[in-house]
Amino acid sequence: MFTLGVRADTAHLLVDPTEVGADLERADRGGDITYHGPGQLVGYPIRTVPGKRGGGMADTVAYVRSVEQLLIDVLADLGLADCGRLDEYPGVWVEPGSTAPRKIAALGVRLTRGRSMHGFALNVDPDLAWFDRIVPCGIHDKQVTSLTAEGIDVAMSDVVDRIAERSAERWADGAVSRADVAWRVRPLDLSPFTRGEVEVPRPRVRVRLAEAGVTEAMPRRDRKPEWMRVKLDHGTRFREVRRVLRDQQLVTVCEEAGCPNISECWNDGTATFMLNGDRCTRACGFCLVDTRLPLAPDADEPARVAEAVTRMGLRHVVLTTVARDDRADGGADAFIQTMAAIRAADDPPAIEALISDVKGDPDVLERLFEAGPDVLNHNIETVPRLQRAVRPRAGYARSLAVLGRADAAGLVTKSSIIVGMGEETSEVVETLADLAAVGVDIVTIGQYLRPTADHVPVARWWTPDEFAELKRVGEDELGLGHVESGPLTRSSYHARQAVAQADRRERR
Repeated sequence: MFTLGVRADTAHLLVDPTEVGADLERADRGGDITYHGPGQLVGYPIRTVPGKRGGGMADTVAYVRSVEQLLIDVLADLGLADCGRLDEYPGVWVEPGSTAPRKIAALGVRLTRGRSMHGFALNVDPDLAWFDRIVPCGIHDKQVTSLTAEGIDVAMSDVVDRIAERSAERWADGAVSRADVAWRVRPLDLSPFTRGEVEVPRPRVRVRLAEAGVTEAMPRRDRKPEWMRVKLDHGTRFREVRRVLRDQQLVTVCEEAGCPNISECWNDGTATFMLNGDRCTRACGFCLVDTRLPLAPDADEPARVAEAVTRMGLRHVVLTTVARDDRADGGADAFIQTMAAIRAADDPPAIEALISDVKGDPDVLERLFEAGPDVLNHNIETVPRLQRAVRPRAGYARSLAVLGRADAAGLVTKSSIIVGMGEETSEVVETLADLAAVGVDIVTIGQYLRPTADHVPVARWWTPDEFAELKRVGEDELGLGHVESGPLTRSSYHARQAVAQADRRERR
């Protein structure tokens, strides 16, 4: 990817990005044009920047110098001692006092309301040929280099460790917590659809979990605890709901995901409709949904869902979807059309939209938000460390961004965490804190149940008391509007009641 700062000269882009397989993005940062790609470490320090001499406007120059010094110190730690600044150019340079200084780190920052945005790009081991396709940072007569090019053989993870340690020394005030995402993602970790294959085994979840530090699992033969046992009740109401769904040829996540609460919800006249078919383009390690090549969306599906909602007399409808990375809109149109069809009724119910991340596309997200679901739900699923082990085609930061954008759009927001896959209590609390920080109103927390032997194993059973404590922490200490936390809780469990509870807490 090539990125352009606010005052970048497009003449410094020497190729057509589409012809070399690159993206071109404009950014609201300072600086000219630069390149980002594999082998490069990008860091965004987010800080409150003090004013000049303790008052007035934030001191941009002092902040830039502090980031430069951070990188200079890290490079020295890694064995590259002769690094420093060139007075006329920001960034970090190798042999700055020589006749041939070489740029190893670029800076592009912006301050908004006294807080720092954007940051640095440090070349660890990128393909330097990409810099020949631009005039890097608009500087015609200077070269770009990397740690590898300077003879420093170091793993990216080691560079990250030093950046984290030096950042904590320089900027932290008190205790520091660190929540890493496990690093490695190999082709076999991706879904069959993503790899362009169909009839292949499930992702190698055990290998991915081991890389994330999860090596223990509950034996599959062990009996579930008593609190995980569910009494099924296929009564009259349950059969009526099932008949309506079959008549309309609709898919529910209740069935596709093997939800343990299907009896309770269906007998309560509640069902979660799954749009865009029943085949997902991702293969998350916890999910039972089919991952074969997806079929084209059914144009009549929105009308059939609306008819089913009317016949079932629902007051709170949950719409969700399989991931549709094969489509430009990520399947968003199905939500928009279905919401419109439901609201065409005389007395429409509240609508909760449980969306995928649509690859974080801001234009698609804006269209979804403008459709005005009463609740915008997007699941974070697990803690940062386990993200790539559990949901390799998604991302923790991207999911937080989706929720933060929804909150900024004025929507009631909701997310879900699954526990029992190897996470620690402190990690779950940190994830709750992150959800609260981006404005999430409602969170559900439930125990993971392994669908098949090919899925992520259960690492442990969380107790009812532990779920109760997570609810207390989320609501009383972190200020979340409502936390539905229990062994059998799922994302759509007590969906209608959760909104009412969140509203009551807000009023109180």
